[in-house]
Amino acid sequence: MDMLTSKIFLRKTKRGKVLKVVREHYLRDDLWCGSDLCKKCNQENSEVLDDAPISSSTLCACPHYVVVDTNVVLHQIDVLESPAWKNVIVLQTVLEETRKRSTNNFKKLKEIMATRKDSFYVFVNEHHKDTYVERKPGESANDRNDRAIRKACSWYQTHLEESQQGREKKKKVQIILLTQDFKNREQALKEGIPAYRVDEYVKSLKDFPDLQEKLAASHSDDNAENREPLFPEHWAPTRIMTGIKSGKLLQGIFHCSRENFLEGSVSVEGQDKSILLQGHASLNRAVDGDIVAVELLPEDKWTSPSGIVLEDQEDQDPGDQIEKEEALLTNSTKGKDLQPTGKIVGIIRRKWRQYCGILLPSVLAEGTRHLFVPAERKIPKIRIETRQAATLSSQKIIVAIDSWPRTSRYPLGHFVRALGNIGDKDTENEVLLLEHDVPHHSFPETVLACLPSMPWMISQEEVNCREDLRNLDICSVDPPGCTDIDDALHFRELSPNLYEIGVHIADVSHFVRPDTALDKEAANRGTTVYLVDRRIDMVPELLSSNLCSLRPDQERLAFSVIWEVTPNAEIKKTRFTKSVIRSRRAYTYAEAQCSIDDPLQQNELAKSLRGLNKLAKIMKKNRMEKGALQLSSPEIRFEVSTETNDPIDVISKPMLDTNSMVEEFMLLANISVAEHIFKHFPECAVLRRHPVPPESNFEPFLKAGKTQGFTLDVSSNKSLAASLDAAVKPDNVYMNTMLRILATRCMMQAVYFSSGTVAQVDFYHYGLAAPIYTHFTSPIRRYADLLVHRLLAVAISADVTYAELLDRKCVQQLCNNLNYRHKMSQYAQRSSVALHTHLFFRHRVQDEDAYVLSVRQNALQVLIPKYGLEGSIYLKEKDEDSKSAFIYNPDEPSQTCDNITIRTFDRIVVQVSLDSKYVQHQKIAVHLVQPQIAGLSVEPIKTVNVSEPTPKKLKSGN
Repeated sequence: MDMLTSKIFLRKTKRGKVLKVVREHYLRDDLWCGSDLCKKCNQENSEVLDDAPISSSTLCACPHYVVVDTNVVLHQIDVLESPAWKNVIVLQTVLEETRKRSTNNFKKLKEIMATRKDSFYVFVNEHHKDTYVERKPGESANDRNDRAIRKACSWYQTHLEESQQGREKKKKVQIILLTQDFKNREQALKEGIPAYRVDEYVKSLKDFPDLQEKLAASHSDDNAENREPLFPEHWAPTRIMTGIKSGKLLQGIFHCSRENFLEGSVSVEGQDKSILLQGHASLNRAVDGDIVAVELLPEDKWTSPSGIVLEDQEDQDPGDQIEKEEALLTNSTKGKDLQPTGKIVGIIRRKWRQYCGILLPSVLAEGTRHLFVPAERKIPKIRIETRQAATLSSQKIIVAIDSWPRTSRYPLGHFVRALGNIGDKDTENEVLLLEHDVPHHSFPETVLACLPSMPWMISQEEVNCREDLRNLDICSVDPPGCTDIDDALHFRELSPNLYEIGVHIADVSHFVRPDTALDKEAANRGTTVYLVDRRIDMVPELLSSNLCSLRPDQERLAFSVIWEVTPNAEIKKTRFTKSVIRSRRAYTYAEAQCSIDDPLQQNELAKSLRGLNKLAKIMKKNRMEKGALQLSSPEIRFEVSTETNDPIDVISKPMLDTNSMVEEFMLLANISVAEHIFKHFPECAVLRRHPVPPESNFEPFLKAGKTQGFTLDVSSNKSLAASLDAAVKPDNVYMNTMLRILATRCMMQAVYFSSGTVAQVDFYHYGLAAPIYTHFTSPIRRYADLLVHRLLAVAISADVTYAELLDRKCVQQLCNNLNYRHKMSQYAQRSSVALHTHLFFRHRVQDEDAYVLSVRQNALQVLIPKYGLEGSIYLKEKDEDSKSAFIYNPDEPSQTCDNITIRTFDRIVVQVSLDSKYVQHQKIAVHLVQPQIAGLSVEPIKTVNVSEPTPKKLKSGN
């Protein structure tokens, strides 16, 4: 039976009008309790709570159900993942409060409940007439929720009492409340509800002794109050907000330096230059990604980033002493270019997550406190307590941070779970996917249920709705081994002075319909992630590698952009159409290049490729003249063993004319579509912009060019492109590539956005010199392209729209997730290359050419092009004098020893190997071979070859 309760309140509008608001709240008396022993609810197949639960708790030996408080979910979520938990009641009050306070914990709780449906029961107490409570006048929302939780506990106990008549008292099921809130626990006990702290309950579970290690422990220390604080006290939230409003404080995102763990910066929205932070006190317990409040120092205390490379290389817990490190940073050489400098005075929002890494066991044989080293260098080491150190020291594990007291050098955390053995390839792959937040779970059944049944074929009805282009000579050109073929091309001569060019893109939107489970999963994943040895698909393989892939000699649905162009690549006409195509052939870049270059090949496809290539060269020339940039980043491909799948050789990816040919037509299609969807949807078009970098970003680039005698102009993308083209040295052919790599690092991140949220002047794509741009050509692997397909389909009346597609706020929220997923995907791909480089050197020591990327006070940072690998050659190590008498010149910058001077971009020879000194923390080691410097250089060594089976080639990216 439904009941209705109403809340009436008054709200004043901005214009001063008073509105009466009535909020209705429905209550019922027929909501099931979920207990198998209940004889009153008449529930059907929903019994989750056992009739006679067995307790393994020494604290509460009687049969019982557990009700968890909100603070347990917020602070002890890792504990709830254990199979130790059965007969758990999750109240709607707790779910709603968790959703408001922690999105991550809410998602995690939902996942736990979904996988443990037989152990967790959600009771909708907010809509049950006997458990709903009104908020009293003057009562806080938190106190009202605590009262609602206690009310539900009492109701359960009374409700089940009638069904347990006749049972012995010790066999009757009780309701136990777990809460960390002292006030709530005391009040529950007064009301006759058994209540315990979660930590004391977990420690009482005799069958699960290891579970207590997952507790987010307070790591309380009786001597903590007597210790000298190592860090300044954080300001109170109210004081921080007042400071921000007055302008005394600035709010921004904290970024820890990869090169020096005692340095960091805070990026503040609207400011070109980041705020520099130096030393433990200024960093003040911030962790990379935290949103912080920073106070600027007076200008006479501003400084510049130190020229020192510094890692926290402690192999054991050094205790709570930081003076030595502070002295090391203080003594570092300061540059002349001062930067706004500040100190963190408070944390506005923590961005803590779970971290992958390794354990450094305590030197004490019976010690339980150990140091955890995260895989991400920007994250500090974490102190944890565990009794499993002997086992965990050889494994990659996951740890979560709980707190960071003022008296502790490192944050305090707890062990979550083990991933697998250190060095195991599957384990290391899992680590990099988790570290970069790449969704890589199997597609759930709800998603797979959205896929078409097999065998599938295009219906005649569908053909009738589309333009039939199956008669055209269409082909695709992709990397070797590509199975998710997004795009294909065609070229034909309409007349001696007019050609027809077509770009045909897989019509993924035909299969992925809005608001389905498949659509939601694709939106969350955002992009396909290409690792060296595997691919994490955005959509299930049936679509990505089969029904959507434009395979040769198979009919496929496509979205086509067709132009009429002159021999000078002047566009005369553009049209868009949904189509049916049949690709004639799937070329690799090398195969297409051979067809173009071989005069004996005169078939239609070869002629088409030549026509496309000729036009593409004209189009590229036109783009470059407008200011488009041709930047560089080292790209490599691994050859792997057919038996072990481990890398056995590394090859630089060749760049052919056909690479550029495909790129030009994809760019043209993206620009044409961007113009069309913005014309029809000026408020909600999904576009992509590349912001102009602030001048401060170019400072390292300009300084590096100056050392080589080049004055580089960065006033515009066109002048930058001209400067890069002119910066050539015959005696150092790689120098120009190095400059382009440095220029790439000065760029801003290109981002997706909803057109209604940004002024049109800011649509500009700096790298492409395009006034407007989007992504249309890869919907199999990018969700942004799928959104663009839907917009374009509506614009040409080929499909219907839906509310979210036309809501600029909804579109922008999707874009924010896509920007995050795209960035994380790039990082994951780089980490995969680094992992396979690591595996490659497991049995090798090799001498390779390298180039100096930057010269620091105590190190040379070098790039080894063959492996796309960066490393540091330390000229000075901690606790020792310089290996040789080096003189550092920060103005040039350079390092000089005797008559040898090393500058940026200099070519050197290095020795690359795997440093296995510590099994738990193996890493790539780089040593100088040439030039020979006594006390620093090592002897050259012949390449150590390892006999392996014949390799096969894999695609490492797309």
